[in-house]
Amino acid sequence: MRTDLHLHLDTPLAAVRNLGILAHVDAGKTTLTERILYLTGTTHKRGEVHDGTTVTDFDPQERDRGITIFAAAVSCAWDAHRINLIDTPGHVDFSDEVARSLRVLDGAVAVFDAVAGVEPQSEAVWRQADRYGVPRIAFVNKLDRAGADLDTAVESIRERLHPAPLVVQLPIGSEAGFTGVVDLPRMRSLVWPEGRDTVEEGPVPEALRDAAEGRRRQLEEAVAELHPGALEEFCAEGTLSAQTLTAALRDLTRSGDGVVVLCGSAYRNRGIEPLLDAVVAYLPSPRDVPAVRGTWDGGEQERFADPAAPFAALVFKVNGTATGRLTYLRVYSGTIGKGETVWDSGTGRTERIGRILRVQADHHAPLERAVAGDIVAVVGLKSARAGSTLCAPGAPLVLEPPTVADPVVSVAVEAVGSAEAELLVSALTRLVEEDPSLVVRTDPETGQLVLSGMGELHLEVAVEKIRLAQGLDVRVGRPRVAYRETVVRGVSGLVHRHVKQDGGAGEFAHVVLDVEPLEDVPGDGDGDGGATRFAFRSTVVGGRVPQEYVRALEAGCRDALADGPLGGHPVTGVRVVLTDGATHPKDSSERAFRTAGRFALREALRACAMVLLEPVADVTVTVPDDAVGGVLGDLAARRGQVSGSVARAGVVVITATVPLVELFGYATRLRSRTRGRGVFTARPAGYAPAPSTAASGTVTR
Repeated sequence: MRTDLHLHLDTPLAAVRNLGILAHVDAGKTTLTERILYLTGTTHKRGEVHDGTTVTDFDPQERDRGITIFAAAVSCAWDAHRINLIDTPGHVDFSDEVARSLRVLDGAVAVFDAVAGVEPQSEAVWRQADRYGVPRIAFVNKLDRAGADLDTAVESIRERLHPAPLVVQLPIGSEAGFTGVVDLPRMRSLVWPEGRDTVEEGPVPEALRDAAEGRRRQLEEAVAELHPGALEEFCAEGTLSAQTLTAALRDLTRSGDGVVVLCGSAYRNRGIEPLLDAVVAYLPSPRDVPAVRGTWDGGEQERFADPAAPFAALVFKVNGTATGRLTYLRVYSGTIGKGETVWDSGTGRTERIGRILRVQADHHAPLERAVAGDIVAVVGLKSARAGSTLCAPGAPLVLEPPTVADPVVSVAVEAVGSAEAELLVSALTRLVEEDPSLVVRTDPETGQLVLSGMGELHLEVAVEKIRLAQGLDVRVGRPRVAYRETVVRGVSGLVHRHVKQDGGAGEFAHVVLDVEPLEDVPGDGDGDGGATRFAFRSTVVGGRVPQEYVRALEAGCRDALADGPLGGHPVTGVRVVLTDGATHPKDSSERAFRTAGRFALREALRACAMVLLEPVADVTVTVPDDAVGGVLGDLAARRGQVSGSVARAGVVVITATVPLVELFGYATRLRSRTRGRGVFTARPAGYAPAPSTAASGTVTR
């Protein structure tokens, strides 16, 4: 094992790797992380998910449920490099946790099941990594399983994720007989004997020599097509040296033009060493990534990963513990020591760094300072939230925070006793500080506290966290989903005149509006979490309505979108055109036109043909082939639209689109119908027309 446990903050930036482990739930992320920690000497015993002994899944709920819920950071050393690693959740309900981690990472390892290939959440996290420009390498896991096939998994990567997969290994053996790999760039064999944790290096087995040479040739040709330097050598020499091939693979990985694919079995400890070598060889260091960009006072600034530059860091996670509030930072530039003062550019407050900690999941090692490229936790910050920028007081900067998706599911929560009501409000406030994808509000009609999140499991985990951490007895109402309303047939020439005279200056605004449906725009609005899609333009000429009044009118129209005429739900998919208007020389004002916009659009929406929209999810259900009929019938009863089914190794994979409200309790029903053998995943797929009975917030089946 090539480790150096004495690596510390003096490690050069070029020898640091900040990476995340990304995958669909149950693809083996946490097991892979455990094997990395074991092989690097960070731990001395291999943790197992099924035993609840893993380092990164340390939360009681994670161990009880057997899934990763919270992103956990750990550090280890390999080949004189320090690796800061974040094990991210694989369940769709916690995708915001993945996004916050990706925002501060320089690279990632995407893990794929060798039997299932690219699964729905694999694709979702891959797209998130695309959004943040994070270079990746792929690890096809579980090659020891029945039905495992590297080529099939690679083809699914090519078809569904659209990178150029560059396979650098050839498996030795298959399924239960998988014992090692052929390293194609260096043409050697790496074998892990049964019962041993160390790899044995040797020549390529004679039986695989022809296949290995063919695969090496395919790899060279694929690299030469994408890399000009490799193409030049390939044309001149007819082959690529190991050095040229490695350098080209590094360039293609960092540019995103290709993805290096490795394989193994994390559970059996096979394939981890070459994966760590690939992390060091191909993924970028903090010095290799572009300078982070921020803004201040209307101008754009850059901060390079330089310990001597002004301090700048981004908060990506806040966690309350029994010993205090931990704030997780990615330091982009400069150096910070304990006891020093930083400035929160969002709140305008200065705060003092009490302690700096190197994070090992739920264990921490104290540090004297943190430098550019580090991922650390600090103690002592009171107001910083996820997405906050911390910087040197004399060099202000605001960094772009991670995006936060709109919540789609809500439940009413209340304390059992009146004495605990105040404690519940305090607990919910802390919960939202730690997880920005949760939203708490008070229902103006019922006075109930409403907790909203990304899914049923997300809310279940949040409520259970309050019960465990605070000891509160909390009652939870039936989940509710976030409906929308939209226009299917508009109105033209709606005239609205706002006149108000009550002494003093009056208010006057005369507007004529056309309201029509807004066509879908790819990648916009409802397809991206149900955000409000609204367009406004003015065709008034001749200065009949000044531009400042037009802007005020648009603001008033946006105000009217908050509650629609069908059931008081937000309105989306609307285009408003101002076709005419008039002003008064004394009584017209921006306030008058904003009020006119609000009331005019409300009046117009009541005259339009409207339809209610409900959130839907793309569902993938994997069931034994003898339970398919019952599962299909249940999906039909839940208003699901089945889009396909594929038989594979004794199971059938069914894909369907199902209204989110119909998925509440589906996990229990599926287990019952399949005797515990069926599993499903769901991810948001936008909005679709809902039954008229949903207008009041209820849907029956």
